[in-house]
Amino acid sequence: MKLKTILMGAVALGAPASTAFAQAEDGERGRDGQVNIIYWQAPSIMNPFLSGGTKDVEAASLVLEPLMRFDETGELVPWLVDEVPTVENGGVSEDLTSITYNITEGLTWSDGTPFTSADVKFTYDYCTAEGGGCAQASKFDGIESVETPDDLTVVVNFTAPQPYPYSAFNGAESPIIQAAQFADCLGPRAPECTDQNFMPIGTGPFVVTDFRTNDVIQLEANENYRDASKPAFATVTLKGGGDATAAGRAVMETGEFDYAWNLQLAPDVIAQMEAGGQGVPIAGFGTLVERIMINNTNPDPSLPDDERSVIRPHPFLGDPAVFNAMSMAIDRPLLVEVGYGQAGRVTCNWVPAPENYASTSMSCDTQDIEGANAMLEEAGYTDTNGDGIRETPDGVPMQILFQSSTNAVRQDFQALIKDWWEQIGIGVELRNVDSSVFFGGDPGSPDTFQKFYADVEMYANNFPGTDPQAYLGNGLCKAAPTPDTQWQGENISRFCMEEYDALHTELSQTADLAERGRIAKELNDMAVQNGMMIPLVDRGRLSARSNTLGGVILNTWDSELWNAADWYREGEDG
Repeated sequence: MKLKTILMGAVALGAPASTAFAQAEDGERGRDGQVNIIYWQAPSIMNPFLSGGTKDVEAASLVLEPLMRFDETGELVPWLVDEVPTVENGGVSEDLTSITYNITEGLTWSDGTPFTSADVKFTYDYCTAEGGGCAQASKFDGIESVETPDDLTVVVNFTAPQPYPYSAFNGAESPIIQAAQFADCLGPRAPECTDQNFMPIGTGPFVVTDFRTNDVIQLEANENYRDASKPAFATVTLKGGGDATAAGRAVMETGEFDYAWNLQLAPDVIAQMEAGGQGVPIAGFGTLVERIMINNTNPDPSLPDDERSVIRPHPFLGDPAVFNAMSMAIDRPLLVEVGYGQAGRVTCNWVPAPENYASTSMSCDTQDIEGANAMLEEAGYTDTNGDGIRETPDGVPMQILFQSSTNAVRQDFQALIKDWWEQIGIGVELRNVDSSVFFGGDPGSPDTFQKFYADVEMYANNFPGTDPQAYLGNGLCKAAPTPDTQWQGENISRFCMEEYDALHTELSQTADLAERGRIAKELNDMAVQNGMMIPLVDRGRLSARSNTLGGVILNTWDSELWNAADWYREGEDG
């Protein structure tokens, strides 16, 4: 295989952070005072290794940084290192079994201590510690060891050739944490380190001064940030909670806030808000998919905690006739029209982009209630007592709990889907959970999306960058959240197929881009066609900024707050 050629084509070679950055004039750090950000899904922790929730990952990105980021085009760019390692520049070994990062000289943590290779190695040790539960564990798959030949050099050694060696330590989901601060937080102790998890020491532009879980975060400019003229803002208030409607109004109508994240609202509502004249919506497509996850285990509340959503199989959702009928009953074009307009597209795929990895083998843009009923009838699911709910061949009523986060669009979707599923004889109870709790990482809460104490649940997520290998690793058997992992893990459905695991291993050993695309598409199809999820909408990310907030570049491939160090106040003197 032409390993060297393929790898060189996968990343931007030593590119600047972004050629599109809108830069404010140089000036004194903190010159523009206060900036107000609203995330209606309130952050519950500032440690992305203990939460898979986007709102937590993004809040943490103001403080914690990776070695490299993905820019607004999905290209890797150096952040805390001198350049993107490649085969061509010697940063990646010819046999693809190691990658070497050269840390930029002179970087410090916000407490003034040096940022060194030891911190990078510790981050690996933290996420792979025995007895711990790391929400980003798949990022570290295939790593044999992390070496630190000197303070500014990190060598990551792999157990086998890695055609895509950039998963660990790169992107908002895999930042570096300070070894000194988290030294006593390994393994089972990780969730107990409240001060560290709420107020981490970072290399980013801001420092947490007050953290109120599921409420508000106060931050101030990092006085040890590597650019003396940044950030332009002296203080940040990141307000959490409420709903997307209130968040959008707070930016575009009242001007109370400068930035509102993830405005999952109907198109006409966004247009009305924009007419308020205080701000504008900003949008971009990436890999964000609204989907219904199917519980492959039994969530029966009568089971003890160590068995609920752990033992398998589900009483009936594992039957292809059932989950295929449920998918056929959904009118996806109507969902797009109701929920997203031009910011949404029908999708049958878990991985909708980039083109090299997006499957075209499935069609799901036509609702078929009649066909869904016929499929269930033929499989032996009948309504024997005339109550409108079918029973399994074993006599179990097909009654399900359908949960999601509290959100106007999602509740509209739930209502529509409930009606369609009841038309095919499946009884549906709806439940919505406050977003801050649903996407939180509290192992003691029964309401998180990771615990999945329901039959099906709806949400959206995406993957950073343009290579889906680590993201597709979310379907591996070992990635399922369990009590043993403190309910952390990326395989929310508890989907488990030996064939899938084997094919993912093949992907991790394949360098040719065309062949990687073929395998990724097959993994996508395998997951969808075997009951991991029901994809619904390929969502464009829609947020809003105030008319006076400059420097914002919407990034769907990393954190939306990725370049907050470059934000500034327009129309005001620094």
